This record gives sequence, structure tokens and C-alpha cells, in this order.
Amino acid sequence: MPLDPQAAAFLEQLRELGAPPHWEVGPAEARRLMDEAAPGLFGKPDPVASVEDADADGVPVRVYRPADGEVPTLVWFHGGGWVLGSVASHDGLCRTLAARSGCAVVATDYRLAPEHPYPAAVEDAWTATLWAGRRFPALAVGGDSAGGHLAAVTALRARDRSVPLVLQVLVYPATDGGCDTPSYAEHAEVPNLTVEVMRWFWEQFCPVERRAEPEASVLHTPDLSAVAPALVLTAEYDVLRDEGEAYARRLLDAGVPVTLTRYDGQIHGFLRMPALIDQANHALDEVAEAIRSALAVPVG
Repeated sequence: MPLDPQAAAFLEQLRELGAPPHWEVGPAEARRLMDEAAPGLFGKPDPVASVEDADADGVPVRVYRPADGEVPTLVWFHGGGWVLGSVASHDGLCRTLAARSGCAVVATDYRLAPEHPYPAAVEDAWTATLWAGRRFPALAVGGDSAGGHLAAVTALRARDRSVPLVLQVLVYPATDGGCDTPSYAEHAEVPNLTVEVMRWFWEQFCPVERRAEPEASVLHTPDLSAVAPALVLTAEYDVLRDEGEAYARRLLDAGVPVTLTRYDGQIHGFLRMPALIDQANHALDEVAEAIRSALAVPVG
């Protein structure tokens, strides 16, 4: 279907802005710009009862609680191509997911590339998940983009290491370092995530000779059976669309319960843009309801 008019307006603003690419400004400045832009893209988040920064066995995390008392939790891994992003860039998203799901959210500030290449982010994601699992009565994981990759890897580790996990939420996840699916060709120049940018992210994150490893490219995992049920969201106008949907199909083929939703007309990153794109709120509601249902949180 045609590009969503609100998404199209955002992309036109990016074109008019003409900002230099990440590799020209450098990772540190690109991170600052992403964090700085985040509140304007998200708008006012839903309120939560408390927010606490903590140390998850050496990994910085931020814990959002929707109410007092013991509740299950979602461990969330932020997007940003494994190079950008932080608890600050995803603060509104995590607050809102906590409020709407009734679950705590543990946002993970994993180490970033290129200073800390693969598998540093994977190890931090796993460490934070184990930490959360010792503190909350039930556990789900999720993430967007690069964070979707980390959530998928964490779900596979949880299966292999007998850690109970009730759901994995994969929002336009990066699942294959090949960068050669049809959606890469179709949407190569969509300005918020071009082929050139995505390939640069992979170059920072993981050397070519290691990209076929299952924990780098989860689509290459030989056996996907018996992992946690999945909610997979993709966006039509996104270079990552096809690999996310391919991973969902492989999960289904392995007998894993999967809900796959393609947001037609949408772009990469739209989940963090409810102030600009109405469909982001629908997607946030879908994620929150899946978490609430999987973790058996009562309504009200």
C-alpha cells in the first residue's frame, strides 16, 4: 500500500534536514543526536509508578514499575544498529509499555559497537535477562531493530540453558547480516534507514567472517524449535522487513507459536514515533497486550 502520509511527512523532514551520515559525525555525536531527538518523536509517555536505575551484574539497567508490588517483567533491548541508542532514547517507549502492559520493564544499556563489537551486546543482554529472572516472577524479552536481534538471541539461549521465558517480542528485528533480501533493494533509499546505513551498522558491530554465526545472524540458527512464543512486527517500507518475516516463518515451521503483523505503509523505527505517526500507538497497544496476556497480568 502507499506510504503512510504521516510517515511520508517525517521522511520529507529528514530529506530537508540533510543531516550528515553517522560515519561523518562519528558514533558519539550520532548517539547524542538520537537521544536528543527521542522525546520529540515519542511525545508524552504514559505514567508509571516508579523508575529506578540499577546495576544488573555489571550491566546498567533502568527498571520501570507500573504499580507497587510484585509483577512480572519484560526485559527490553533498544534499537540503534548496535551502535546508537540508550535507555534515554527508549525511555518513553519503555514507560508506555510498562503502563499499558501492567508489567515491569527492564531497559538494558548494553555495550555498544564499535568500541565493544560482537558478542559484547549479546553477553550483556543475557546477563541482564538472568538478573531480571532472579528478581521477577515471570519473564519476557523484547526489542526493536538491533534490540530485536538481541531478544531473539536471548530467547535461544534461554531455551538452551533452561531459563523459563514466556514471550519474545521482535519489532522489525535484524536477523541476517547478509543485507541482500528483496526489501533491501525495494527500500534502499528510505532515508531513516538506508542500505548504506544498515551495512555500516553491521561493519561496526560484527566482522564479516563471524556474521553467519547463529548469535550474530539468528536466521542461520539450525534449530528454532521449543523457543518462547513470538510476536513479530515488521514495517512495509523497511530494509529489514523480509528478514524479520523470514525469521517468523522459520519459527512457525519449527512449531513455535508466532503472531506476525506487518504494518503496511510504515517505516523502520515507527514504534518510537507516536507523536508523529498514529499507527505507533496501535503497535504499542499490540505489544502491550501480548505481554499482558503472555505474563498473565490481570486487567485493571
